[in-house]
Amino acid sequence: MPSNRRDFCRATAAALATAPSLMAAPAPLTIIDTHTHFYDPMRTGGVPWPGKGDKQLHRTTLPADYLAQPVPQPVTGTVVVEASPLVEDNQWILNLAAKNPFIVGFVGNLKPGEEAFAGHLKRFAANRLYRGIRVNEGAVRTGMANPAFVADIRRLADLDLELDVNGGPTLLPEVARLARELPTLRIVINHLANTRIDGKNVSPTWRADLEAAAKFPQVFLKVSALVEGTGKNDGTAPREVEFYRPWLDVAWNAFGPDRLLYGSNWPVSERFAKLATVQGIVHDYFSARGREALEKFFARNALAAYKWIKR
Repeated sequence: MPSNRRDFCRATAAALATAPSLMAAPAPLTIIDTHTHFYDPMRTGGVPWPGKGDKQLHRTTLPADYLAQPVPQPVTGTVVVEASPLVEDNQWILNLAAKNPFIVGFVGNLKPGEEAFAGHLKRFAANRLYRGIRVNEGAVRTGMANPAFVADIRRLADLDLELDVNGGPTLLPEVARLARELPTLRIVINHLANTRIDGKNVSPTWRADLEAAAKFPQVFLKVSALVEGTGKNDGTAPREVEFYRPWLDVAWNAFGPDRLLYGSNWPVSERFAKLATVQGIVHDYFSARGREALEKFFARNALAAYKWIKR
């Protein structure tokens, strides 16, 4: 071999050995699941939800149980959403979080408009993990005519906390109304507003109302309850992303890459599909949008919406 060719080969080999590999695997994803429920029916007094008659969900469900579920990508942390109406269950989750750094945020359950709300909020918000509260569609619809309700919701914005809102598709105009009234309040729509998902027929009303709510920049959409939307509560919700693509495309086109959040709704989602399926569907969809979109969906957008705590 001529010396110039030999020298060229050696130089090339040395360069390849020292340069970062173009084939290197991407860094692990940070994944924040923004919608889990933890509870213990075995504790003194039990729990108000889920009921004793629910054989699948009426069991102790804690961070270790979630982390034991096989998933395609390890989950970094979670924002817990409280379903119990008991005021002291807000403290129960905060106590649980003190022992579980996996919990990076908590959305509590308080009732705006009640006389005790301000005191309860001040108490719980003193804990940095308390990131906001959740209310349902009916509370927003009736509460907007109540000055005390509006004043209490404004307290959230003043404390840099957020508001989760849960309900059916008719929730969306209420979200737009609330966002217009309180432009400094971060609002997170839960579960794609619980629209029906049948693989083909996107509701034109849901689409239009979702797009109207998305016009307010402080409104986020939680991409959760996809499998629940199928109604297949025997655990057979489809795994194929194409089944859900029409709804995911509507969400993407309305909210873009910066205001969509990942949430599993575990363990409720177990009725419809395994946690691996729930995560896999959205991973397939957002990974096709590029690495930056994937990172935003799984963690960075959650930081913007919840300001979750890195522990």
